[in-house]
Amino acid sequence: MTTKLLMSGVAILAMTALSAQADTLRLLTWGGYAPEEVIAKFQEETGHTVEVTLSNNEEMIAKLRATNGGGFDLAQPSQDRITGAQAEFGIYKPMDLSKIDASLFIPSMLEATKSNTTFEGAVYGLPHVWGTDGLVLNTAQAGNVKDYIDLCDPSVAGKVSYRMKRPTLIGFAFSMGLDPFAAYDDPDAYKGVIDQVEAKLTECKANVKTYWEGGDEIKNLLRSGEVVAAMAWDTGGWQLNDDNKDITFVAPAAGALGWIDTFALPARGRADDAAYAWINFVMRPEIAAMITASAGNFTASQGGEAEVDDALKAKFQASFPQEAIDNIKWYPPVPAGLETLEGAALDRINAAN
Repeated sequence: MTTKLLMSGVAILAMTALSAQADTLRLLTWGGYAPEEVIAKFQEETGHTVEVTLSNNEEMIAKLRATNGGGFDLAQPSQDRITGAQAEFGIYKPMDLSKIDASLFIPSMLEATKSNTTFEGAVYGLPHVWGTDGLVLNTAQAGNVKDYIDLCDPSVAGKVSYRMKRPTLIGFAFSMGLDPFAAYDDPDAYKGVIDQVEAKLTECKANVKTYWEGGDEIKNLLRSGEVVAAMAWDTGGWQLNDDNKDITFVAPAAGALGWIDTFALPARGRADDAAYAWINFVMRPEIAAMITASAGNFTASQGGEAEVDDALKAKFQASFPQEAIDNIKWYPPVPAGLETLEGAALDRINAAN
């Protein structure tokens, strides 16, 4: 009896200690990156609770800017959106790399992301989920579309959709034989690129059924046949392919646009330990595979692809033969001020008759 009471007391003390140390992780992330089954496993294992707010790049920066980096403990902006935002607004704090299990990450992706998110000598981001923007086509009805600029082809007039966001500007620029990334460090040169793309997208408006805003919206437009050619994410095309084999993701001739969504610490986050625990937890291969199943995109987890569904692997290989992989245009960090220039161009395109 004495032994049982002693063990019971130890258990209660352990639970009390865990409760005292446990924090709520306020996670600002994208849809699919924190599925319920992953949250449940994390909470059971660590004692930390998780509150999820879904967002996108523009909203993440706006939310953190409005609070001077407060309100959240871990955010997941794309790697090209960190150093510029940090330079302008100071909304993040450096990563403590000693708290990260680097062996969980694909080494090349970890090093590239660390390099691209380094500001004033400190690392501000680590890689998580990656994927591409490109073309999602009904191949039976949009056979002439091979590149972004082909969305302006008369054969798909009135059945095209893309977002009024910066990837559209970037994709069309490459398709027009321009190199927007090479002009990043020269504002005048970059404005010259954007001016040419603005003119083309304004001319192309007659082809556009609608400018989509959410993933469900564009998938429904493609399912219904109202849209047969779109600029969209690879995962959306692969999901649609499950129901209609004519619809799939196609890497454009000018190159798909590669993005990496990161882990970044908001400047005034108050649960860093929970944030680091989450990072190390979700990068474990078996957990990473669960996130790939939910989000549809692969992660930077070392070995995480081993447990991914064979059907998804096959779709990836069909969309990305080696030459298409080699042609991916990876987003570099966005210099401060560029997005203001881009936003003005997008507003003018949207308002044009």
